[in-house]
Amino acid sequence: MTPNARIGIIIIASAVVFAAVPACETPKDPVAAAVESMTPPTSSLPDAAAVAANELGLVPVLMYHQMTPSPVSEYDQTAAEFRLELERLYREGYRPVTAVDYISGRIDLPAGTHPVVLTFDDSTISQVRFADDATLAPDSALGILTEFASKNPDFTPRATFYINNEPFGNDPRVLPWLAEHGYEIGAHTATHANLASLDAIGVQRELAENVRAIESAAPRNDVRTMALPLGIFPTDHALAAGGNWDGTPYTFDAVMLVGAEPAPSPFSTIDPMGVPRIRSGKGEVAFDSAYWLDWLADHPDQRYTSDGDPATVSFPKSLAGELSSPRSHRANAY
Repeated sequence: MTPNARIGIIIIASAVVFAAVPACETPKDPVAAAVESMTPPTSSLPDAAAVAANELGLVPVLMYHQMTPSPVSEYDQTAAEFRLELERLYREGYRPVTAVDYISGRIDLPAGTHPVVLTFDDSTISQVRFADDATLAPDSALGILTEFASKNPDFTPRATFYINNEPFGNDPRVLPWLAEHGYEIGAHTATHANLASLDAIGVQRELAENVRAIESAAPRNDVRTMALPLGIFPTDHALAAGGNWDGTPYTFDAVMLVGAEPAPSPFSTIDPMGVPRIRSGKGEVAFDSAYWLDWLADHPDQRYTSDGDPATVSFPKSLAGELSSPRSHRANAY
C-alpha cells in the first residue's frame, strides 16, 4: 500500500450515541449529530477554517545522531545539512515542540503552523558541547539550533535529547543546562544496549540506571519518554515502558522507534508505546526526512495544522471519527 493510501484512510465510527428526537422530526445523520454535539460555542473558537486547521493530522518526529564534517553512517549529517533542514522547516511553517509535549497534547503554536519534534540520540559531543568560554560550541547541533532561533525569534528552540550514561563527553554542565533552558532529556539506556539481548532484570537495570543518572544530574527534568537503542524492543515489550530495579522505578509516557514515517496526532488513535520517527542523515535513504517533508508538502490536508488555541482541538468535520474519545470535550469540528 502506498503512503498516501495507508495514511489517508479515514475511519468513520460505526456506532454513535445521540439524543433521541421527537417522532415528528427527521432524525439527524448519526455522524452529523455527533459532530454538532462536540462543537463548542462559535464565539469561543478561533477561525479554524481560515487556516485549514487539522489537529488530527500527522506530526514529523525527526531523529538525528552525529553531526560531522565527513559523514560515514547514513545516520550522520553535516552542520550545513542540519542548517538547511532547519531553514526548510521554518519556511514551511513548522515549529518545534518536545516529545513529552507532543505525546501529552500540550501543543501551543500559532494558528496555521505545524509541530515538529526534533530528537537527538546517543548524547554525542557533536550534539551539545561547550566552548572554552562556557558558551555553546557554534558547530554543535544545539549551537546551530540556538543561532537559528536567535535569527528567527518565532522558532522557539525546543528539542528532546535521548541520552546514555556519561553523556556529551561526560561534561557535568550539560544536563543541568538543558533542563534549565527548556529542553527535554529522555532515556536511551545506560550503555546503548540491545534490549532484546538482555533478560528482564538486565532490561530494567539498563533503564533504571539511566533514569537514576539523569535525575541525579538534572533534578528539574522528569524523565517521561524513552527511545529504543537500535529501535529494538526487549522480549517483554512492556519493560520498555515501565519497570523497577534496585529501588529505582521508571515509567514512560512514550517509547520512540527508529523509523520510518510521521507520527499520528496525539488527539487521534496513537500507540504511545511505539511512536514512529523519521531519520535525517547523510544522502538519500529510504523514507528519510526529505522524503516525508516533501510528502507532507504535497498532502497538506494530512499534516497537523494548529488552530492557535491550545484549549481546542480543531479539524474538518469529515475527520470526526478519528478523534479519541477523551478529547471530545475539546473538539472544534468545522
